[in-house]
Amino acid sequence: MRFALSCAALGLLAACASPQIPEVEPAAAIALPEDYFADARPPAGLEEAWWRGFDEAELDALVAEALARNQTLEAARARLAAARAVLRAEEADFLPTIDGDASLGGSIDSEAGGGGAFLDEASAGLGGVWTIDLNGRLSAERAEALAGVEASEYFLADRRRLLASAVANRFVELRRTGARLRLLEQSADLQRQTLRIVQLREEAGLSSNFDVRRAAADLSRTLAQRGPLLLARARAANALSVLTGEPPAEVPEADGSEQIPDYARGPAVGVPADLLRARPDLLLAEADIAAAAARVGIERADLLPALSLPGFVTLGDGSVDGLFSQAVAGLAAVLGVPILDGGRRRAEVAAAEADLEAALADYRQVLLENLAEVESALVAIRSAEDRRDELATAVAESEAAFEQSNALYREGLASLFDVLDVQRQLIGSREALIDAEASLAQAYIDLFTAIGAPAEAG
Repeated sequence: MRFALSCAALGLLAACASPQIPEVEPAAAIALPEDYFADARPPAGLEEAWWRGFDEAELDALVAEALARNQTLEAARARLAAARAVLRAEEADFLPTIDGDASLGGSIDSEAGGGGAFLDEASAGLGGVWTIDLNGRLSAERAEALAGVEASEYFLADRRRLLASAVANRFVELRRTGARLRLLEQSADLQRQTLRIVQLREEAGLSSNFDVRRAAADLSRTLAQRGPLLLARARAANALSVLTGEPPAEVPEADGSEQIPDYARGPAVGVPADLLRARPDLLLAEADIAAAAARVGIERADLLPALSLPGFVTLGDGSVDGLFSQAVAGLAAVLGVPILDGGRRRAEVAAAEADLEAALADYRQVLLENLAEVESALVAIRSAEDRRDELATAVAESEAAFEQSNALYREGLASLFDVLDVQRQLIGSREALIDAEASLAQAYIDLFTAIGAPAEAG
């Protein structure tokens, strides 16, 4: 009867001491207007790996290699495995813990002939404890570990998102420097032709040595750009090696066939808010909120009684012969009740609640930054498209103007200054067009990165 009443009392305590984890809704951290991105649709290509929209087999291979071999991802995978192991450990705390022990003892008889050792004592037993989740602490610790697993999963997904972006950006930079090097050779050839014309006119007495020196200086300024471009190309290639888990190697020469990748899957007019909310780093911030809420539950649980059931089983009467002659078992219930701690426990609860508020603020900050990144990427795409189109027109007009100025110079109807000025405009427009094409490609990469478009498994 007394045992039944004790069980009923414990059941009542367990019913009163429910888990103390606060309920938090991260999605309500910032209330977006109902029509926010209402008419938006994501750019085409999200149904598969977004970088394939550039239709570049080399880029596809680089991203696949990076996703399979990048060391940052390897570290993230290891941390995910560790988080899962921690979760298994927390779940094990709901089960009894049992340990065994055994001891042997003996004596030495010095009076026996030649001496002798005798084994005359032996004991064995089992001891353990079962912690009952009376105050909800075990549930809160499991919830924190589960949030840790989710956070590790989202961290891995976010590293993949950023890795695909980094590979694509370095690939575009590699192509840009290759195109600039090709253009540099074309520009140098053009300036050599102009220099040769000026030299012939000087020999014929139609131009001064001053014109020759000015044309030669323009050629040297163009050739001086080769070093920085080679350095930029080497840095892009070395960065790609590191991202793909390979040691840096000798950078291949640009073969002249490299083109700036062009995303040709259709325009980007907006991003639905629901798609943005699935971005891995935002989900990671949400998991951090869940972990912080669980830690509040852990600290609140320490304000409530804790119950454990220790027990033991001992075999034998202490002698070797009587090791299995008898067994003694015991089971107890230990109820720990917090009484006085100088306010320490409540201070720890307050600290955990403040950490939860900080996690919510971090979530709001991440969401705001994500919104800004998407908006900026959309504007960047539109501005880069406009710039590219205008520069394409400028290149066409500069080419026509250069042909005209060259013809007029040969006839003595234009000065060398006019020819060199138009030539500089042509070279500058061509360089700017290459940079604009690269900026447009990178703007699309930035948009997919801002959206949080998923990357295929490596």
